[in-house]
Amino acid sequence: MGYIPSEVLSAYGFELKGLEQQSFGSGLINHTWKLKSSKGDFILQTINQNVFPFPEMIAQNIEAVGDFLSLNYPAYFFVYPIKTTDSKSMFYFDHKYYRLFPYVIGSHAKTVVRNASEAFEAAKQFGIFTKLLSEFETNKLQKTLPDFHNLALRYHQFEEALISGDANRIADSKQIIQQIIDNRGIVKTYQSILTNPDFKMRVTHHDTKISNVLFDENNKGICVIDLDTLMPGFFISDVGDMMRTYLCPVSEEEKDFDKINIRSEIYRAIVRGYADAMGDELSATEIQYFFYAAQFMIYMQALRFLTDHLNSDCYYGAKYEGQNFVRASNQMKLLEKLQEKESVLK
Repeated sequence: MGYIPSEVLSAYGFELKGLEQQSFGSGLINHTWKLKSSKGDFILQTINQNVFPFPEMIAQNIEAVGDFLSLNYPAYFFVYPIKTTDSKSMFYFDHKYYRLFPYVIGSHAKTVVRNASEAFEAAKQFGIFTKLLSEFETNKLQKTLPDFHNLALRYHQFEEALISGDANRIADSKQIIQQIIDNRGIVKTYQSILTNPDFKMRVTHHDTKISNVLFDENNKGICVIDLDTLMPGFFISDVGDMMRTYLCPVSEEEKDFDKINIRSEIYRAIVRGYADAMGDELSATEIQYFFYAAQFMIYMQALRFLTDHLNSDCYYGAKYEGQNFVRASNQMKLLEKLQEKESVLK
């Protein structure tokens, strides 16, 4: 990542003498450093403007939600960004936006879910966060990534790729294309949710992977972090993303599909942790859609990977030929495994 410009450090009041900086974390979107100084330890990040073209919106959302929680639930642990010496939420230098957070002493993040206890704690933290913000007016949130989880749009983009995408890739992908089409009922269910009054639009994290929860020394959840994708949404986005990224012991990059399976105990832990935290905030109808949430997110990610493959990897890119085809196939196998367990899990 290289070293941090001295102008950035000065903007936050750091003295360069004795300051230690090191790359931190495993995030793929934003560059992150850990700073050790006489004032304490901190986390400094750049914001990837290729993904988030309007970083000011992120800052506005975090400040609005943080102020609400501070006023109404002061006991909730919320990681506020630290302002610059001239009271700005971010610092702009050399065509990049920087932001600073306090490092939470005694905390750690995880990259993979190893057991049901970790899944429960993470789901509980995301549930608590959304529950506390149940009275927050969602129209006050900026949409940092418009249509991020709009499944109907993702399916439309897939259909367009079938017309204008690479002809050879389309021909070679006939089997998985048919699988996608055969499961388009998942899209119809999503469209029905959009007009169902039993589904509430809430403050939703939208990126609930395990690394976005801080744990203490006893592996108990402390809080959620990384609020760049904080937007109005339905609970199926947060639960679905947990299901997609927690249930399988291997990642979406795994080429050996024999390793793909659904860990039932993790599924139950997600449902229990999130539902317990949300309490009566979830409607009776919403409670019936936990299994659908998993289908929703796995299917949407398969759609996105396959669409990008057909469009010659213009969005995600590819480190090797056919990487997005592998990812799409991986996710469709995961969906298949999930559907095989539907009667047991529901």
